[in-house]
Amino acid sequence: MTVAFDEMNGPNGDLRQAYKELSLWLKETPPDALEFRRKEAELLFRRIGITFAVYGDAESTERLIPFDVIPRILSGKEWARLEKGLKQRVKALNMFLRDIYHERDILRAGKIPDDLIFQNPVFRPEMNGQDVPHDVYVHIAGIDIVRTDPDDFYVLEDNARTPSGVSYMLENREIMMRLFPDLFARHRVAPVENYPDELLAALRSVAPQTATAEPNVALLTPGVYNSAYYEHSFLADKLGIELVEGRDLIVKNDELFMRTTEGLKRVDVIYRRLDDDFLDPLTFRPDSVLGVPGLMSVYAAGNVTLANAVGTGISDDKAIYSYMPEIVKFYLGEEPILKNVPTWRCREEKDLAYVIDNMHELVVKEVHGSGGYGMLIGPAATKSAIDDFRVKVKRDPSGFIAQPTLALSTCPTCTASGLAPRHVDLRPFVLTGRDHVTVVPGGLTRVALKEGSLVVNSSQGGGTKDTWILE
Repeated sequence: MTVAFDEMNGPNGDLRQAYKELSLWLKETPPDALEFRRKEAELLFRRIGITFAVYGDAESTERLIPFDVIPRILSGKEWARLEKGLKQRVKALNMFLRDIYHERDILRAGKIPDDLIFQNPVFRPEMNGQDVPHDVYVHIAGIDIVRTDPDDFYVLEDNARTPSGVSYMLENREIMMRLFPDLFARHRVAPVENYPDELLAALRSVAPQTATAEPNVALLTPGVYNSAYYEHSFLADKLGIELVEGRDLIVKNDELFMRTTEGLKRVDVIYRRLDDDFLDPLTFRPDSVLGVPGLMSVYAAGNVTLANAVGTGISDDKAIYSYMPEIVKFYLGEEPILKNVPTWRCREEKDLAYVIDNMHELVVKEVHGSGGYGMLIGPAATKSAIDDFRVKVKRDPSGFIAQPTLALSTCPTCTASGLAPRHVDLRPFVLTGRDHVTVVPGGLTRVALKEGSLVVNSSQGGGTKDTWILE
């Protein structure tokens, strides 16, 4: 495997500019002082109650995501390029979603195979021809980015349904400012704390035409048993909006109301953290008790905005992801600023043959998998695991894609034996309102805490870091 790019020490071991102050500070800080603050951070996270649940984990229902106290640092110049690329990508995603639920120009032009859309379980025929306010489908996007060298950032995947993790971005920053004021004083770090204000402004800006002057926004959660419930309540609190469950909402005359102590109150925008399937038992799964009966009729009447829109799951699909360079060129007439990871589509015969023969050196993923599940990391897998996966892929080729094993960049991280490099990725959050796109400077850096591991997902033992963008 190629040697990973070290974000602090560069390719030749030369300390990189963005990390100069941090390097000095680390030399001045005794290791036991660092360890003391690391324990303090853990204590604070426990006190705040930031946990997440791992489904199917009998050992423990609630876990703390490990937090690493060494920040990841990007220069303003690096960020400017990333920001430009993220805005371009999300703009193309919104145009693609509008097109496949309306004119379908991209299919007529033969850029994407029809069956990849129409036979896709997350394509929503209910959205055919339905307009959404201001043509914004993806109001909140979490785009996963990896880095391989000083110049190259790749998009690993697009999260356009209900991207999570923003509460960790905000809490990580708060805890760092509390524990390391001396380190902050040595840097000019772009703030992330205005994210809730930006999000609320974006959500209000896409309210339906029929909304009141001050549109009423609510956050719809599946409830306390959801793995990201902490984040739902945290965000509702930060935004100053009501946190509601399906049973708190009622539909009357194609309008949506929330039950309050003062009677019914109209809701104009729903920031939903609930999958399409469960939104409305009259339209989707009839056994869903989490949604609101009749919600889709209010949506069709144009009296409520759902963020993100129904049907955005199609752009999360990893097979669709492989067409993103074509999608950007088709709608914007531009070359993509951010590259895709080279991808083999197992649905294509030639690609399938290559993947079957080279599985031991590839990362093979289910097109609908998420959270680090449903994937095989060839170089780290046993022969029997590869053989089993090969059988799965042969049985359902269209359900899989494969990619080369990228040498993800590393950042210095606190480990039991002192500071050591660990692999990282980055999830920046892109907010799209009526006429404004905002990328909060930073995002959630996830770190693979096990030595040599490339899996950064919290459900698989990964942790998080604060991400500093230098102004």
